[in-house]
Amino acid sequence: MISADDYRSFFETEYLSSYVRNGGATIKFCVGDKEEGDRFFDGLSKQAVGDGYLVAHVDAAVSKVQMIEQIFFSVANQVDWGVLANCRAREAAAAAGYPVPNDSDRLSVAALAFHYAVDDKELKRDINRQLQKMIFKDYAMVQEFRIAMLRLCQYELQTGQVSDAERDSIYAWLTGNLRQISLLKNARIFRKIARHNARQMLFSLARWLVLGNYAGLLLLFDIRQFAKMRTTENRDAAEVFYSRNAVMDAYESFRQLVDNTDEFSNTATLVLAAPDFLSDPSRGVGAYQALKLRIFDEVRDRHRDNPYAALVRLGAETDLSEKILIRLPQAEV
Repeated sequence: MISADDYRSFFETEYLSSYVRNGGATIKFCVGDKEEGDRFFDGLSKQAVGDGYLVAHVDAAVSKVQMIEQIFFSVANQVDWGVLANCRAREAAAAAGYPVPNDSDRLSVAALAFHYAVDDKELKRDINRQLQKMIFKDYAMVQEFRIAMLRLCQYELQTGQVSDAERDSIYAWLTGNLRQISLLKNARIFRKIARHNARQMLFSLARWLVLGNYAGLLLLFDIRQFAKMRTTENRDAAEVFYSRNAVMDAYESFRQLVDNTDEFSNTATLVLAAPDFLSDPSRGVGAYQALKLRIFDEVRDRHRDNPYAALVRLGAETDLSEKILIRLPQAEV
């Protein structure tokens, strides 16, 4: 086992400060008791925020993690979309040759046109051209996501192309609260975020965060809720409970994230599980071989975990005096 503090320090050094920051992606499954798991997640969250990452917590007790779209909605609700769009809009204005004055918090085409004494229609045309180049033609993001981000940037620039209602509808679309997709017809968005496109939206979000001057995305999943089952005592609780089939669906979602690691960039995903994750034959990872075969370490040292492995056991390190020493027979003289 590896102590929570030691693994946090290792992960920050080997992944967050170098590999992930430079465009890599990884997914780790961490198994430990409540105290170790909480200390690890809390410490890593603070460290990652200080390193410039967006940290998104997805708690299985709150979000239905067996559905990939619910994972995206949970993350999207923790993103300040307006700040990211404002940052990109300012970069587009600067790229067009009209940087926003340092002492000005106002960001609008009219204000920029007045400051630089140019025609506002021509300025709008130049900045729109830059937005098309910087966002709409960035094919690392899927088309629907690019269109949504373009509209949010246009709203921040107050070009008159995007109304308040349309901006609010885009926010609702991103966070899973949009009732009618027809509200986004004028924005050229025609499909809701669902199982068929949520994973690609997650890829795109990681890219958008980097463009917004974040170091990357740190996804923290807490799936210790899988070990709990609904009973007569907790049947009225507001938390989410999982049937065995729902747990298997969740494992399938994680299996897909493991297989799609190469499609992510600047993203670290950590999944915190209870000890039952390894031992429960019905609801543990052993019940879903497709995921187990991808993360389980079939050959490992009895006394030392490999911190680079996909599966890490958190806990107090075994004292050296308790380790089993293998004595080799002495050679006969």
